[in-house]
Amino acid sequence: MECQEILNKNGQQFHICCKKGDIGRYVLLPGDPFRTDIIVQHLDNPDLVAHNREHKTWTGYLNGVKVSVTSTGMGCPSTAIAVEELIHCGADTFIRIGTCGRVCDDSMDEKLNGVVITGAVRDEGTTIHYIPIEYPAIADRHIAAALSAAAKNAGFNFAEGIAQSKDSFYGQHDPNGMPAAARLNERWEAWRQGNVMASEMETAALFIISQIRKCRAGAIMAYGEMNSETIEVACDALRELIKQDEASK
Repeated sequence: MECQEILNKNGQQFHICCKKGDIGRYVLLPGDPFRTDIIVQHLDNPDLVAHNREHKTWTGYLNGVKVSVTSTGMGCPSTAIAVEELIHCGADTFIRIGTCGRVCDDSMDEKLNGVVITGAVRDEGTTIHYIPIEYPAIADRHIAAALSAAAKNAGFNFAEGIAQSKDSFYGQHDPNGMPAAARLNERWEAWRQGNVMASEMETAALFIISQIRKCRAGAIMAYGEMNSETIEVACDALRELIKQDEASK
């Protein structure tokens, strides 16, 4: 499927302001542009490539291989833009690093650092512009396995599970303040009983677009506040994926 590129006057991707050669094949995706500054400290020789709107991009190296960090902003619409434009720049492997809320009873275990996301409930409006709702949003199994293995090897406690990707932060945290309170509460109870481990706002778009564009994507989320464990696990998993890719050539 051929995709149309939308470029700015400088010949760069319209929103992230990057071009081919600026971006590595592998990209770490936080939501917050300020988190890129923290994550990039785990890379060798990082350079700031671009910062436009919510999208801030650095490129450095892991295992001698070019790796980028780009912020998606909050929500599936801006995530979809970032992922599409990164793919145009040559990226094909994505790991989302973010934060999430707890949903099901198992997720309430305070010993958990967070969740390796294996799939996403498409409780948002962006991905229906790509493909019907029956199409599943799932993580690449190799990336999910690498994340889980990296967490275990480091002695961290990350569960594996499904995320609910939503469009409204306050729809979760203040449902009774909404005219649609009955529907929101009913659906939240369904996610809880369905053993959904996390609630966040981006993974459905990342997974759907990556699947459609024949790319790979995974995600690791911290409960509550961003923690250093999440970043460490993502980088270790990426090192292993780079090794696997090199060995398969």
